[in-house]
Amino acid sequence: MSTWGGLFHPPHTDRAVQGRSEHELLELVFTASLDSTIRVWGVEQTAPCAHVLRAHDGPVTGISLHATGDYLLSCSTDSNWAFSDVRQGRVLTKVPDSSSQALTCAQFHPDGLIFGTGTKDSVIKIWDLKERTNVANFQGHSGAITSISFSENGYYLATSADDSVVKLWDLRKLKNFKTITMDDRYEVRSLCFDHSGTYLAVAGTDVRVYLCKQWQELKVFNDHTALATGVRFGQNGTFVASTSMDRSLKIFGL
Repeated sequence: MSTWGGLFHPPHTDRAVQGRSEHELLELVFTASLDSTIRVWGVEQTAPCAHVLRAHDGPVTGISLHATGDYLLSCSTDSNWAFSDVRQGRVLTKVPDSSSQALTCAQFHPDGLIFGTGTKDSVIKIWDLKERTNVANFQGHSGAITSISFSENGYYLATSADDSVVKLWDLRKLKNFKTITMDDRYEVRSLCFDHSGTYLAVAGTDVRVYLCKQWQELKVFNDHTALATGVRFGQNGTFVASTSMDRSLKIFGL
């Protein structure tokens, strides 16, 4: 099995019930693979694979955990997105993209009611989860979309493609308000806002951190010896963690 990427499910607290609930104890890891499967794992070293989700007929290119922690969004080169129950290990729905283009990434909006997908033909699509309909499209990139990230307040969307630029979109006005032009032939593979919406991290040729609103470059980390494939902020935005094709996970303080 060739693993494409993964997500960690942190424990949740059910405050409506005294004591420790089943939801509070749930700690899972999700991995998506080129073999078309999504696997659900326990975090303990001895924990077996709990579920195998077979939602797609092609490599899985994106996964995103719903705000409730109970459902997983996935997309694939088979031009479909799917919505699965991670507790029961069951695919609830599978919806084709009308363009029949390969889907390259997917991300839930923080409210859990809408989500975005990126396509091989440079389009970012916003979907209504309940209605299963495409409600808005953003165009302007060239090349396949490589990453999308919603800000925690839900107002902004950052996107990247095989065109060496990062675009910022205002979801209230449905328009592009800022384009960050990277170095020539710079590859962007992952974008992430921190929880407070203060910073935006960009990973690819290197790892960079930008100050939101001013969109000023604050930090550049060149420690990886190959393309950086993922980036996430640590608690309170005090550090960033990045993964790379050099087979390393690196932690950088801010």
